[in-house]
Amino acid sequence: MFTTALAQRVKTEQGNLPLDLFAAIETLKKELNAVILAHYYQEPDIQDIADFIGDSLQLAKAAADTNADVIVFAGVHFMAETAKILNPEKMVLLPDLNAGCSLADSCPPEAFGAFKAAHPDHLVVSYINCSADIKAMSDIICTSSNAVKIVQQIPKEQPIIFAPDRNLGRYVMEKTGRDLVLWEGSCVVHETFSEKKIVHLKIAHPQAEAIAHPECETSVLRHASFIGSTAALLKYCQESPSQEFIVATEPGIIHQMQKKAPHKRFIPAPPLNNCACNECPFMRLNTLEKLYWAMKNRAPEITLSEDIRLAALRPIQRMLEMSV
Repeated sequence: MFTTALAQRVKTEQGNLPLDLFAAIETLKKELNAVILAHYYQEPDIQDIADFIGDSLQLAKAAADTNADVIVFAGVHFMAETAKILNPEKMVLLPDLNAGCSLADSCPPEAFGAFKAAHPDHLVVSYINCSADIKAMSDIICTSSNAVKIVQQIPKEQPIIFAPDRNLGRYVMEKTGRDLVLWEGSCVVHETFSEKKIVHLKIAHPQAEAIAHPECETSVLRHASFIGSTAALLKYCQESPSQEFIVATEPGIIHQMQKKAPHKRFIPAPPLNNCACNECPFMRLNTLEKLYWAMKNRAPEITLSEDIRLAALRPIQRMLEMSV
């Protein structure tokens, strides 16, 4: 979190926000030699000012390739940690340190350490949506874009622990035919979609294709004509001849879908209740104002111990090598 002194300074300065935040952020970007990386689930204003927008794999590659001195990561904590793991010499800023991840939180290091110790002959493949501590305990990192490809490259006789997302793990098992030992973690957003409401939407929009992220539950995935990572969903809706889509993932991606295919209609899959539960509450903690103050104050900054960073770096490097 912000230090007390910094929090007080930000509170004092908030009345002095520049009239044109976009221009002010561009000025700070030049002064800092900064790059802004944003996930597809960020609010539209942040997406529009970002230098690079992507899913977890795309952002990991962008973080590895950047020549900037400062990385401003508009996403959640584990994504900014990944950028720091790959760029120890660079300053990595996260607009709101409370932008965590329910999936990452569902896999506490101490409990996972005991789980791993109970399966000593298993290789650990961890979804990138986990903390630096879990990455440091892993053999290979994967994303929803490359999880199937990564597992397919591991010898069939090698037993595997897949963590922390059980839904993505089940999807990988189905696609690869491998028997994985799953950690029972999940994403609060992708578990909130209502199968019943999606069926009703498909009846109301018979020409619409349902597309879904593999973090969704099996009951939702079976109604989807296409299942893929956030980037894959974006690419698919551009290439499909369909004119309507029911989108079962965090609705922030719809901003990019509408920009890439403005003549098509995108319907966000509804949650179980009449709420905004299909929006990630952590992603939405980041705002354009917080992004400006993070750059202005050079804080909050992501820091990691060097032993954890180096241990977490190895499985990320293996992922990047296996994703070519």
